[in-house]
This record gives sequence, C-alpha cells and structure tokens, in this order.
Amino acid sequence: MSEHLRLGVNIDHVATIRNARGGAHPDIMRAAEIATKCGADGITIHLREDRRHIRDEDLTRVKDATDLPINLEMAVTDEMISIGEKFKPHAACFVPEKREERTTEGGLNVAGLHNQVAPAVARMRDAGSRVSLFIEPDPVQIAVAEVLGAPVVELHTGKYAELWLAGDKAGVDAELEKLALAASEAAKRGIEPHAGHGLTYDNVGPVAAIPELAELNIGHFLIGEAVFVGLEAAILKMRALMDEARS
Repeated sequence: MSEHLRLGVNIDHVATIRNARGGAHPDIMRAAEIATKCGADGITIHLREDRRHIRDEDLTRVKDATDLPINLEMAVTDEMISIGEKFKPHAACFVPEKREERTTEGGLNVAGLHNQVAPAVARMRDAGSRVSLFIEPDPVQIAVAEVLGAPVVELHTGKYAELWLAGDKAGVDAELEKLALAASEAAKRGIEPHAGHGLTYDNVGPVAAIPELAELNIGHFLIGEAVFVGLEAAILKMRALMDEARS
C-alpha cells in the first residue's frame, strides 16, 4: 500500500474561534497557507446556512491564500448551490445539515433524497466542480451515488470514531469492516472513495490503511491539537501517521 493517501485539512474551526470574538483573528488565510506549506493536499471549508464559522467573504480569501484544491462542503439547498456555481471550487461535497446540530451527525441519505440531490449534482458538475457525496458506509447509498453520477463519495467515519472513544473494540472492528467494504464497493463502481469525521492521531491508522481510500478529510481534531503544538506540527504528525499506515 504505497499509493499516496491525500490529506484534506478542514479549516472551519479557525473561523469558529475568530467568530467567537469577532474581528480578523485567527486568520483563516494564514491557516490555509500553513496547511499548504506542511503537506496538505487540499483545503476543506464548509459554508453552513447559519454561517457559524466560514462566511461568504472567506471563500475568496481562502482561494487567494492557497494553490491547493478547495473542497467546498455544502447543504443541498438552492442558496448554497447558487453560491457554489459562482465560486466554482475544485470539489463540491454535499452534506446533510441541520441548524440545531453542533456538527454533521451522519451521512446524506442520497437514496431517500434522490430527487433533491440529482439536480444539485448536475448543477455543480456543470459548474466544473468534482462532486462528492458525504454518505454512510452503506452499499445502497453507494449504488445510488453511482446512478447520480457522483465521481466521489466521502464515507462518514463518525460512528467509528465514537466507538473507538467508547473503547468498544467489537464495535470498532465491525464499523471498520463496513468502511473497508464500502470503499471497495465504491472503487468497483468507478467512484473514488474518501473518508472523514472524528479522525484523530489515535484512530486514523486503521482507516488510512484501507487501500481503496484516496483521501481523508480532517479538521476539528487538527485545529484543537494546534492550540497545544501549533498547526504546522499537528498537520505534520497526522501526515506522518497516514504515511505510516500506508507503508
């Protein structure tokens, strides 16, 4: 397993800290620059409907700060798709979104929301973005993603992370098997599988070792760890752990 596993660094929570007090600090442009310098393969940002972290003006600022591909996470709404069509990110990842949630709580039910998701995929594809669907590691969701013409799926690792934190070894093993099978199924269908949510230094290794996965998107943990060791050191350590899992 020597193929390079890409790391997408989500810088949303640099903006969360900034917004807690207002003003311009900490600066998300600086976060994007640091991530670029120390081994990230892409920058992920999520423009939420309530603008709780990334704001509209941040889109252009992040683009100006890095030459890395930008992955814009967005809800399946006309407002967000219209913004995406103008911004034209390298990748557009459709995620479920609820105003009351603290963070994304699960994958997008593309099977149940087919008629809503299909035109969203088409619009962002026509805008020139590589469309990704954030889904549970479920073969049904993957099959529908193929029908929708999405070239990428991002597998939700939140349940895996929660089970790891709870010390439920049997649960972790079962969820890891689901992730591995889902990544394999996606690859067989010609869909590039990514993964993310809740990944840390402690639990990233087994996920990174899944050979079909092409990219991991990690944010909250890295920004939290940066409080103690700095963002550059946090990213470099995560990069090393991912590389070790693929060696």
